[in-house]
Amino acid sequence: MDIQNYCNDGVRRRDRLLDAGRAAELLRTGEYAVLSMVENRGGTPAGYGIPVSFVWDGGASVYIHCAPEGHKLGCLDASPGATLCVVGATRVVPRGFTTEYESVLLRGTVSRRLDEGERMEALRMIVGKYSPGHEEVGMRYAAASFHRTEVLRFTIESASGKCKRVAP
Repeated sequence: MDIQNYCNDGVRRRDRLLDAGRAAELLRTGEYAVLSMVENRGGTPAGYGIPVSFVWDGGASVYIHCAPEGHKLGCLDASPGATLCVVGATRVVPRGFTTEYESVLLRGTVSRRLDEGERMEALRMIVGKYSPGHEEVGMRYAAASFHRTEVLRFTIESASGKCKRVAP
């Protein structure tokens, strides 16, 4: 699995590059991501970020499920450009006054109002990722709550990754 448009050319700290293989693994297994977008506060644009559950399809799309209404959807309707940051393992290193970390940053566009087939396939992937071994029950739950579930497709336009490793 390759991450669409993975390129670390813009990462300033060349000693902290996360290789594409580990970045793909992090996208595949990451527990959560932070979706960041633009909100309008009385005519002034501001950043708005929220943690989300997600699943990567192994190609150019990341899927996020949510309620069919809310502030996030209003922000995305007004401006569909967004970033998605997946943070992997972290470890505070007190003696070194630093933190060991790894992360992948995706830039892209969010689409909503997907067709029913794509939405259900995304929910199948989400159930498979977060509830392995419980897919049958999970899909019955997804079908029962389908009418009150929105699925967003984050289309990856570019990706980069960073990490910091600290010797033990």
